[in-house]
Amino acid sequence: MIKGVRVVWVAALAGASFVPAIAHAQLNDPKPGQGAPQSTPPAGSSVSAQDAQQAAPIVPDKTFEDALPKLSDDINAPLEPLGAFDMKTAPAQPAVQAKSPGISTPSPVVPTAASPQEQGFAPAGPEAPELTAPLPPLADFKVEPVGDTPDDSEKAPAIRYTTEVDGLDTLRLDGQFRQLSALQHGKGKAANAAMVSARAREDEKLALRLMKSLGYYDATAASSISQDPPNSGAVKAIITASPGKLYRLGTIRIESDPTVPPGLLDRELNLNPGDPIQADRVLAAEANVSLRMPQQGYPFIELGQRDIVLDGATHTGDYTLPVTLGPRASFGQIVTTGRRQVFEPEHINIFRRYREGAIYDSRKVDDLRQALIATGLFSTVSVEPQRTGKAGPDGTEQVDLLVRQVAGKPRTLAGELGYSTGQGIKLQASWAHRNLFPPEGALTVSGILGTQEQALTTTFRRSNAGQRDRTFLVTAGLNHTDYDAFEAFTSTLSVRISRDSTPIWQKRWTYYYGAELVGSNEDRYNYNAGKRDRGTWLIAAIPTFLGYDTSDDLLNPTRGYRIKGNLSAETSVRGQARPYARMMLEVDGYYPVTSNIVIAGRARVGSINGVSRDDLPPSRRYYGGGGGSVRGFGYQELGPRSPDDKPVGGRAFNEFGIEARYRFGNYGIVPFLDAGQVYEGVTPTGRNLRFGAGIGGRLYTNFGPLRIDVATPIARKKNESKIALYISIGQAF
Repeated sequence: MIKGVRVVWVAALAGASFVPAIAHAQLNDPKPGQGAPQSTPPAGSSVSAQDAQQAAPIVPDKTFEDALPKLSDDINAPLEPLGAFDMKTAPAQPAVQAKSPGISTPSPVVPTAASPQEQGFAPAGPEAPELTAPLPPLADFKVEPVGDTPDDSEKAPAIRYTTEVDGLDTLRLDGQFRQLSALQHGKGKAANAAMVSARAREDEKLALRLMKSLGYYDATAASSISQDPPNSGAVKAIITASPGKLYRLGTIRIESDPTVPPGLLDRELNLNPGDPIQADRVLAAEANVSLRMPQQGYPFIELGQRDIVLDGATHTGDYTLPVTLGPRASFGQIVTTGRRQVFEPEHINIFRRYREGAIYDSRKVDDLRQALIATGLFSTVSVEPQRTGKAGPDGTEQVDLLVRQVAGKPRTLAGELGYSTGQGIKLQASWAHRNLFPPEGALTVSGILGTQEQALTTTFRRSNAGQRDRTFLVTAGLNHTDYDAFEAFTSTLSVRISRDSTPIWQKRWTYYYGAELVGSNEDRYNYNAGKRDRGTWLIAAIPTFLGYDTSDDLLNPTRGYRIKGNLSAETSVRGQARPYARMMLEVDGYYPVTSNIVIAGRARVGSINGVSRDDLPPSRRYYGGGGGSVRGFGYQELGPRSPDDKPVGGRAFNEFGIEARYRFGNYGIVPFLDAGQVYEGVTPTGRNLRFGAGIGGRLYTNFGPLRIDVATPIARKKNESKIALYISIGQAF
């Protein structure tokens, strides 16, 4: 019997037969008195007895198959749990006697599950305490930052180089080349000569592009690298450009339908035979066609791809431009679309400055779009021409304007904080709903909270009231002012129709006219009684204004001039009616000396005729001094004074001012000189002018300059301000 045999079973999947194989066989010496097993080959066989013994099966097939676990015939069935495969040792079978005498068959060996020790593994000991202990929290870890890794590139030696460009200065391309040059951007330093060479090759291509853009299509460029001086390690890069012959336009042909009037495309393209084939000139000519043709009735024009055929023999280029002209159009109706519309087409018609049936002009469309934007009621708005296929006058096609609109937020909350000597601190705040009463019916509630003024005002404003740029305004307000000149409690109700400028839509001509009713209780110095007393006045007025403005900006003008005139017919009632007229004229001018220095000047005069000064309510008199008048003096400080040394105002005044506005970036410095005086009579004589001088700072923002001015009176008198400070938004004038 063979002992110490290990058998490993190898099985194939999916119904393959199992074949026993002897992995390891260790034959032990036979027991004493027992010979080695012998085998006898069958009769007539030449196989030796030893070979017959090796060919005989060790385990009969039936015994082997009975020992296997039962497997399911379903190939897709899930695997059985491993615990079901508990292998048990089969009972010992009696030895089967071989047919040949002298050969014995050993008992079948059934495999059993080997223990780890039998498989050669040491038994597992108890787990280490460190493995079962909980992990420490992350906060307990102290992580030190890794130091900066030295940059090897900094240690790498760099070479210095210079750049020389030949041949471009005659074409005036040297400056443009240096702005775009890779060698110039390297600032004369490179890691090695190969990098310098690569930059030089890029500059070769750049030089060629620049020369060809001017019409030198036979141009060549070459680069060379050399040590300069020799054996120094320094390098010179030389770019040599040869422009060659200049190419000029030969024939010029536009492939398009005929225009009305004839030759319109040729005139707007404005390219002529013999002109140099310069890229910027050709592109500008084509852009001019795209801009000008929609202004003359062709809104749907499309330019195709140009074709320029060069002739190297004559150095000319034949130019061809295909153009899809589209229909000649006339203005039709306005249609609207959008998920949140602000205006109906009927109200949008108020903004347009053309009549239906007129030849289409894109400038009128842009004007309509800008007027809609100026209302401030849109989040987005656009105006686009739309074909209708309907016949218009003079063989045109009617084109409607599609207004795409999305409403913006209608409410606005604004605030302003200022300070000036004589007026103290003033905080102004307002809340507005710009479309509470559509279309464009705004309600605004504003207030002033200051050390010397408090006010509450409610305003209804109808913009574009029946006509573009016309505003209807109703205002009701309560006001309390407490200045050195007077203290007044005032209530006001006014109605006004106006045409005003806005920062978005600045107008050349502006005006207003209306009616005003004012009730006021004020203190004054009563010269007849020789003391101060209070009185109540009822004032009715018809104010008018006319302005002409050629300046380039509403809040920060740098050129142009402005002329403003006010005339108000008024009646003051206190016991009896006393009619009079208030008049004022102002001229402002702005002259740019350099790109960042502007000289600004102002002259203003005013007069009140028809009433004595003491019969006028103090709040309707003229005063001088302050941030919007003569800086250096306190608010209302100029002019006649009462016996108790308080200003009493007058019936005439004049003011002059000059500034030098120097701007650098978003900042500015403004030295200035102001002059003015207030007179008891009706004529601004110009006598006894008082002067104030100072300097100001400006912070320029997207909504206007923030102004800080410091000034002092010249030839200061007793009790006059030593230093006056003014902080506000916008220039002084």
